[in-house]
Formats: sequence, C-alpha cells, structure tokens
Amino acid sequence: METNNNNSFEPKVVAFVCNWCTYAGADLTGTSRIKYAPNVKIIRFPCTGRIDYMLLMKAFANGADGIIVSGCHPNDCHYTSGNFHARRRWMIFRNLCDFIGMDMNRVVFSWVSAAEGAKWAEIVNTTVDTIRQLGPATSFQKLIKNSVFEEVGNE
Repeated sequence: METNNNNSFEPKVVAFVCNWCTYAGADLTGTSRIKYAPNVKIIRFPCTGRIDYMLLMKAFANGADGIIVSGCHPNDCHYTSGNFHARRRWMIFRNLCDFIGMDMNRVVFSWVSAAEGAKWAEIVNTTVDTIRQLGPATSFQKLIKNSVFEEVGNE
C-alpha cells in the first residue's frame, strides 16, 4: 500500500482504454491542462472489445485497488461493434464479481470520446475518490491469490 505525506491511502487504479476514443480523450485532457488524479495507469487496447475480463482479475491480483474500462460510445466504435462485445463481457464480469463478493464500486465502465477530455478527468477523479474511501483491495487480492485465477495466470 502506498501512502502520501498525510499517511492516507493512495489507490492504484488501472485503466483499460480503447485507442481511438478514450485514449485520445485522455490525451486531450493532458493537452488541455485539465488536472486529474495521478493514481491511474493507462493500458491502451485497439478496442474495448479485445479486453478479456481475466485481465481485469489479473490487475487486481497484481495490486490494483480499482479498474476503469472505457471505450467509444455505442454505435461509434471504430471496429463496428467492439464496444457492444465489451458491454456483454462487462455484464458477465459483474456476475462473476457478485459471485465472489467483490464490491462493484471498484470497477467503472464508461464511454469517453476523443473530444471528452473533461469527462475523462471527471471519471478518473471520481473513481480515485471512491476507491480511496473503500480502502485497499487486500481482501480481494488474498482471494485471488488463493483461487483458481492464480493457477490460470501461471499456465
């Protein structure tokens, strides 16, 4: 767990984003000099439709306290229907998280276009604040390390 000077918890948030919309929106946030929490590590994918939920589980297993998945708005995907595939996977992932008892407030699914830099900053800041209030995801990380997910990741 990382701490700042006030001894308060600083969450680690991993963002899985599409290259065409959300990544460009995050870039716009920076070029527009809009401030947002530095707690997020961005991982760029060609499309959110390519993100397997096992990657999200692995991120938690490796120390993430929260996750953001963000891509193109519906009917605006550069790969025609990738964001619809992502949305279907999201529903399955939610069911899995409910089954294992994970707080769904740790995972945010959103649509951010290349022109929505301010929206990206708001999503990041809101997510970091929520995770900060929830505290570290240590109980979830222990569950992952003692589960089948660890075995799957080592094959």
